[in-house]
Order: sequence, then structure tokens, then C-alpha cells
Amino acid sequence: MSAQTISPARVTHQAAAPLRVGAARTVRHSFALAGRNVTKFLKSPLQLTDVVLTPIITLLMFVYLFGGAIAGGDDHAYLQMVTPGVMVMTVFQASIGIGVSLNADASTGVFDRFRSMPIARSGPLIGAVLADFVRYVVCLGTLLVLGLVMGYRIDTNPLAALAALGLLIGFALSFSWVSVYIGMLAKTPGSVQGLMTIVVLPLTFASNVFVPDQTMPGWLKAWSDINPVSLVADTVRGLLNGGAIAHPLFGSLLWMAGVIAVFFPLAMRSYLKNAG
Repeated sequence: MSAQTISPARVTHQAAAPLRVGAARTVRHSFALAGRNVTKFLKSPLQLTDVVLTPIITLLMFVYLFGGAIAGGDDHAYLQMVTPGVMVMTVFQASIGIGVSLNADASTGVFDRFRSMPIARSGPLIGAVLADFVRYVVCLGTLLVLGLVMGYRIDTNPLAALAALGLLIGFALSFSWVSVYIGMLAKTPGSVQGLMTIVVLPLTFASNVFVPDQTMPGWLKAWSDINPVSLVADTVRGLLNGGAIAHPLFGSLLWMAGVIAVFFPLAMRSYLKNAG
């Protein structure tokens, strides 16, 4: 065998070697893959059904079915209080979809295809998370329009309202990494849905989304005061309805940064292990 001959095994090994790219190329690859997922939404709008129906059902149910009992008959006051809370709840629930979708993709072999391409290793996951921006915008837009029709009013200014929407989307994008991680670990899309529900429901219902925390037992109020859902809800209420925002905003950003710091590397490690 001549010195120039390269064995097939060596060629395969070299082709499968992971590509390491800089931050700029990683960002470019991630946005390109995000565009792929957005195109999927545009071609199949039924994928957005859950983020349209869930806000509608939730807000109508809590205002007209439970609002009278909770607020003592003052439906307008309860609508002003609960609408920002439902915004937090619905985008949090919408973050479940990313884990389900990635788990389904893993079973089709699409990750093997991505691995064979000269792209950043983190690109497929970051791109999928960025594409969920569309889902969150649709969810919040639906909820805001319905709230305004029902009588909800923003008492601040457009800049504060945009800041509230930005915080909500940032919160959903941050916590979507929990869903991504579970999606990389779970065996089936159905199990992702079940495991994420176990995470979302206790955080949502043990918060001040639907009721003021002053009515809670002391131990539950103590948890609600540091619950990320409560902190984001208080911040959004302050930005939309008026009120203090500094303390809950600091707590919200701290939770968001912590979740990304923990679950982004865990999700990436699980993804690379599955791809390997």
C-alpha cells in the first residue's frame, strides 16, 4: 500500500469529526435552522392550534367561571389582575412544544443529517428554540386581543407594554431549555408532554397567577414569593397595570439566567450523546 492511500475507516472517522466554529458562525447557523422551523409553521399552521386555543379557553374559564367567586363579583378588577398572569402561564405551557418536537425529530434521524453537515453542533437546538419565538408571539397576540375585547386595559404606555411582551418571550425561551433537555432524554413525545406537565402545573398553580398570594397559607405564600412564575407575573402586572417592577424583575432575570446556565449545557450534552 502506498503512502498516499487512506483507509475507508479513516475517511469515515474524519468525516464524522465534530466541527468547531466561532460564535459568529454559530449564530448564523442557528438562525438559518430557525428559519427552517418557522417555514414548517407557515406550511402547517395547525401546529399553532394549541397556542391559539389554550389562551382563549384559559382566560374565558377563569374570568367567567371562577372570577366571580375569586374576586367577589368584580369581574373587571379580576380581569386586570389575571390577564398578565395568564400570559405567563400560557407561554410557559407553550414551551412544552419544543421538547415534544425535538423528541419526534430524533426518531426520524434528522439529527444524524445535521451531524453530517458542516454546521455548529449547537445550531440545531438553538435554532429550534429561536423558532419557537413565533409560537410565543401568536400565543401572546391571541391573549392580548381577547383580553382587550373582554375589557382589559393597559394602564401604562406602549414602551412598557413592549417590555412586558419581551420579558414574557424571554421567560418562555429560557425555560424552553428545560423542555429541550427532557426531550433529549425521554423515549417518546408523549412522555415529554407528561414530564413537562409535572414541571409546569405545580409552578403555575402554586403562584399568584390566579389568586393574590395574601390569601395563601404562610408556607405556600413563602414559595409563591420566590416562584419564577409569580415573579414574572408581578413584573408584567407592573409593566402593564402600573406598580413596582424592580424587585420582581430582578428575581425573574435571576431565574432565567440560572435556568439557562443549568439546562443549556445539560441539553447540549444529551443531544451530542444521542447524535453520537
